[in-house]
Amino acid sequence: MRVLLVPNTANPVAIAAAAELATWLSGAGMEPVLVTDDAEMCELAVHAVAPSAVGEPALTVALGGDGTILKAVHTLGRIEAPVLGVNLGRLGFMSGARAESLRESVEAALAGEGRIERRSTLEATVRMDGREVGRYRALNEVHVGRGTTMRVIDLELAVNGTVLQRMRCDGVVVATPTGSTAYALSAGGPIVAPDVACALVVPVAPHTLATRTIVVGSSDRVDLVLPNAARRDALVSVDGALAPCRRDVESISVVRGEHDVLLVKLDGRDFYEVARDEFLRGQ
Repeated sequence: MRVLLVPNTANPVAIAAAAELATWLSGAGMEPVLVTDDAEMCELAVHAVAPSAVGEPALTVALGGDGTILKAVHTLGRIEAPVLGVNLGRLGFMSGARAESLRESVEAALAGEGRIERRSTLEATVRMDGREVGRYRALNEVHVGRGTTMRVIDLELAVNGTVLQRMRCDGVVVATPTGSTAYALSAGGPIVAPDVACALVVPVAPHTLATRTIVVGSSDRVDLVLPNAARRDALVSVDGALAPCRRDVESISVVRGEHDVLLVKLDGRDFYEVARDEFLRGQ
């Protein structure tokens, strides 16, 4: 049984946890693996595999915060394998287990205990010079925003081919319900329960009083077009990582992804308890 370990390699606690789990899993007759870069950082080269050779693990264990869960999701790509997040970082909104019960949580997840939350994803298609230059998958959000010149961007927003608005702004976030508690929240968007079938379109610092967050259906297509060739110095990021766009962006189309992310939850908290504990406690 293969178990993929994805640590936050900038966190010594996560590195130690990866070593502990690798030793325990091997002793239990299972196959712990880490992608090559992570294995080298954790001095676990004996368990290294190439990213393309990860396969379909029985369980993926993300050791860190929410950023490490995103890292695990992108390591898996389109594989719908369960992901258990163990919160060893600052923000653990998506985590499903606590650090103090690490082994017990992994053992329970491998035994099929706990609940599985199915989280929707987004697929973004980037076009330049009239042709498609890349497709990207997001669990949290796709963001189009200011480029290297730091000038505001001139952006046209359309849903299913209907142009809704043209605006000047710092950017636009298209987020899943999962991503509603990430960048979209900071930009003024609402918190959305993860089982709601929708996506959010949240303008970032628009130069107008007439712009609001738009909630679109799960089957809708959102098009973000940069019609002004003089203001196409924009950057596209997917879950906080820049897409490798080497020229001016012409348009980005965002639809619901074909593959979901499966999060394992063992800590007993539901979405509203987590929202209270992470965002609303003490306010």
